[in-house]
Amino acid sequence: MAFGLEEEWIGVKAKMSLLKKDQPARIAVLSAGAWGTALAIMLSRKGNPVKLWSRRREVAKAMQRERESRPHFPGVPFPATLQATDNLEEALDQTPVMVLVPASHGMRDLARQTAPYYQGQIVVSATKGLEVATLKRMSEVIREEIPVLPTDHLGTLSGPNFSIEVIRELPTASVVASPSSWTSTQIQELFMTPSFRVYTSGDQVGVELGGSLKNIYAIGVGIIEGLGLGQNARAAFITRGLAEMIRLGKAMGANPLTFSGLSGLGDLVLTCTGDYSRNRQAGLALGGGKGIQEILGEARAVIEGIATTEAAHHLAHKYGITMPIVDEMYQILFQGKEPRRSVPALMSRLKTEEVETLS
Repeated sequence: MAFGLEEEWIGVKAKMSLLKKDQPARIAVLSAGAWGTALAIMLSRKGNPVKLWSRRREVAKAMQRERESRPHFPGVPFPATLQATDNLEEALDQTPVMVLVPASHGMRDLARQTAPYYQGQIVVSATKGLEVATLKRMSEVIREEIPVLPTDHLGTLSGPNFSIEVIRELPTASVVASPSSWTSTQIQELFMTPSFRVYTSGDQVGVELGGSLKNIYAIGVGIIEGLGLGQNARAAFITRGLAEMIRLGKAMGANPLTFSGLSGLGDLVLTCTGDYSRNRQAGLALGGGKGIQEILGEARAVIEGIATTEAAHHLAHKYGITMPIVDEMYQILFQGKEPRRSVPALMSRLKTEEVETLS
């Protein structure tokens, strides 16, 4: 239960807990989707006592009983220090670190549920997406729902990370961003493994936007491939997509250089070209003639790029910037435009220079 302590003392308590470098850190990972499960296994392989929370009791009980990471990674055993639970209070009890990994549309509800049990934890957001109703980033949503959370106790983890490759301990890099360098370095230390390299950043806005917006362009690349438009078109689309990401990031206060890093270019390339990308697979289906409702009906997991397209479309209008690819994607996904009709619309735009001023 929450202790009802003053914010300053809560912050000191969390820092004291984390700074015991010779001892494993107790961690709560919420919730048990593919990415949450992968992070929980990775963290517990380091010897950290980890509680993996699932909203669904039957899922938590099955994982705990079988000691196996079903349904996402069947056959991958749970480390001895990993426990599954459906009890949120139990998961958060005496844990100095809380990792939030719901789908973006569920972040507000989950953060609200954790608020009564907040005890000064460092909070790590590992969700990529934007809240459509408010156009807010995940860190903004979390801060609203956990008002006692100190500003410098929240970090964002993002990067080109397919969960299955993290589980297999293949070489992976990511970035953690926080307004507090102390927090980002603590999270960096916590997540670093011989196969998972973590960099730090002070640009939380840019890191969150990069990890969210790239899903839009992954759907578009899938459409290009589904229509058989060739590799020239794919390369041009990814490049101009990056230009749009930078444009929106600048308007929202991000450092443009952040988008040349892991959460920008790195994640964009991976999600647009990787076979594990759900967003690219959705685009392939669209380019192959399937309708969006049929695709959603067949999807076994959230396709984050769809909601992000809607949010980015509204953000572009809010900040008065041009994002022609996002506009076309919005028309395809929400207004029923035939994907092939977007090609001449993009190719016949007014002539312009390629490189924009970054200042």
